[in-house]
Amino acid sequence: MTNTSDGTRLVNLWDDAKASAMSEPSRLVYRSNLLGSDKRVTNFGGGNTSSKVWQSDPLTGEPVEVLWVKGSGGDSASIKLDGFATLYMDKLRALKKLYRGIEHEDEMVGYLPHCTFDLNPRAASIDTPLHAYVPRLHVDHMHPDAIIAVAAAKDSRALTKEIFGDAVGWLPWKRPGFELGLWLEQFCLENPDARGVILESHGLFTWGDTQKQCYENTIATINQAIDWFAERNSGSAVFGGAIVEPLDAPARHAIAARLMPKLRGLISQSGGKLGHFDDSPAVLEFVNSADLRSLAALGTSCPDHFLRTKIRPLVIDFDPAKPDIESVIERLPADIEAYRTSYRAYYDRCKDADTPGMRDANAVVYLMPGVGMFTFAGDKATARIAGEFYVNAINVMRGASSVSDYVGLPEREAFGIEYWLLEEAKLQRMPKPKSLAGKIAMVTGGAGGIGRATATRLLQEGACVVLADIDSQALDEATADLSAIHGADVVGQVVMDVTSEEQVSAAYAEMAVAFGGIDIVVSNAGLASSAPIEETTLALWNKNMDILSTGYFLVSREAFRMFRAQEIGGNVVFVASKNGLAASPNASAYCTAKAAEIHLARCLALEGAAAQIRVNVVNPDAVLRGSKIWTGEWKEQRAAAYNMSTDALEEHYRSRSMLKRSVFPEDIAEAVYFFASERSAKSTGNILNVDAGNAQSFTR
Repeated sequence: MTNTSDGTRLVNLWDDAKASAMSEPSRLVYRSNLLGSDKRVTNFGGGNTSSKVWQSDPLTGEPVEVLWVKGSGGDSASIKLDGFATLYMDKLRALKKLYRGIEHEDEMVGYLPHCTFDLNPRAASIDTPLHAYVPRLHVDHMHPDAIIAVAAAKDSRALTKEIFGDAVGWLPWKRPGFELGLWLEQFCLENPDARGVILESHGLFTWGDTQKQCYENTIATINQAIDWFAERNSGSAVFGGAIVEPLDAPARHAIAARLMPKLRGLISQSGGKLGHFDDSPAVLEFVNSADLRSLAALGTSCPDHFLRTKIRPLVIDFDPAKPDIESVIERLPADIEAYRTSYRAYYDRCKDADTPGMRDANAVVYLMPGVGMFTFAGDKATARIAGEFYVNAINVMRGASSVSDYVGLPEREAFGIEYWLLEEAKLQRMPKPKSLAGKIAMVTGGAGGIGRATATRLLQEGACVVLADIDSQALDEATADLSAIHGADVVGQVVMDVTSEEQVSAAYAEMAVAFGGIDIVVSNAGLASSAPIEETTLALWNKNMDILSTGYFLVSREAFRMFRAQEIGGNVVFVASKNGLAASPNASAYCTAKAAEIHLARCLALEGAAAQIRVNVVNPDAVLRGSKIWTGEWKEQRAAAYNMSTDALEEHYRSRSMLKRSVFPEDIAEAVYFFASERSAKSTGNILNVDAGNAQSFTR
């Protein structure tokens, strides 16, 4: 993310040729996407845009004025037409007659659905009156770092005047809602030549008579602030100057890999958390500075920043010149409990009779000198976005403190935003989390048929999934395919040879930095070989043992280490084979290695039970379709063992099963999900055969 202090101006991206072919609503989408494409203009989900458009009323056929305004929960960068609420302007204006004053302004939100145009199901946001009552055709409300740096300064009104003169006005802090909409209307009527207004501790409103004019006005206003800061910040110490030096990147990531699982475990007792690590230059500049603790204690200013990042971050005491990570880990429980105690006191000081119950008392943002920033939330995207919001806040603090004193949102105002009844109602409307929400899974052999099917099943239930495979090309393809369906935030990949102690350890460290830890390990990496015993070479025997026995040991050992660091339990599922229980001709190396897998799982189930680490086994048989091990010599070898053609092999396996059914990768994935989920919470050391019935592999 670009700093606003480096003088980098926003680029005007408007394309007349492209825009001219669009309808007015489509131009609104275009304008919104351009503005949202740069996080310096507005953060994810933040800000909103609107246009007042004349359209034919579906009931009367008469032309009516319709407000198109970004709906609740949308993001400017990716919003489409269906992300906008549409409302009759005459009905919105009529709401003024129903307004009973500021004490009752929240009730006005309940009237917005009555103003809906054309049965649009998109819910209107709390900011709708702010757009409706600005007497301009096109309105942008953005949260630019450079502007909020002005808005969050102690003397923001005077700075606004100094930078913009009379072209841009200023309004004191007011929580978004109906009253602020009336304030904006009054400002516009009293200042007809103004092209915008800065809202104290909040953001920017700008407008125009055309879509292009509105967009260019927004960009020009932000650039004017960027230029002003650049002129004044040259050569000056930022945040009081650096008092520590950052560790090098490998050392920072090594500390993150150690610390994030421990942090995650300490804050996940009441629900799984996903982590995100940021050691970008903007973050390091802040965490290494003299003013870190004093500024962090003030909290954020813009309501959007605050809602994502909580009242304030937790600063981890650490001296990178004497990097004693063990001492940090030892102090963490007390540091986190101290933060919780402080948060409970904040809640008790500010709550009213109708305040919703206290939410999670843990910090969202964790700042560590010399290392960077950790953010944790209930899902990966929210954790990442919280980090982006705090970088926005850092940029704001940099700008405001360089020309004045930075001022955070007053505590009671901050509390009023965090525990706003309207915000609580929005939270209550959110869908119930999926069964594996907040969980992190790794699937070895993740690029193969069973691995991909398993990853898909876990992703469908809300888990973040890291695919591990030795085949980098297949891994890239699988990751791209799953990311396209489920989103890049929840899919990771590591190239990993399960027989390499170093690669396995590095993979877990990478996963800890990317997501925060591990909850579910699906050991599925495999191979298959077939040869009579007298033709089984030592190399072939060792290869089976290395991958199917030693590999499963190494992956499990590292999983146990991370599980114990987190102290929130864990789940290991081995994808073994029917051949681990039932002997098969000409496959002694394979069958013996698979039997070792199953017995290793039993041993691990004994070791892990006291720590709520469950270990179970899924035994497939003859999963031909999509399986990598059936695309090479193994298929030919098994056909030869049964004296038949390879084309007849699938029918052979189907016919020999008791249920006369074929077994597919998705069937194995379903069994893995069962063991990975709370549906099997009281099962460990168990074996589930998914083989369509084979008496030889009955476990009892």
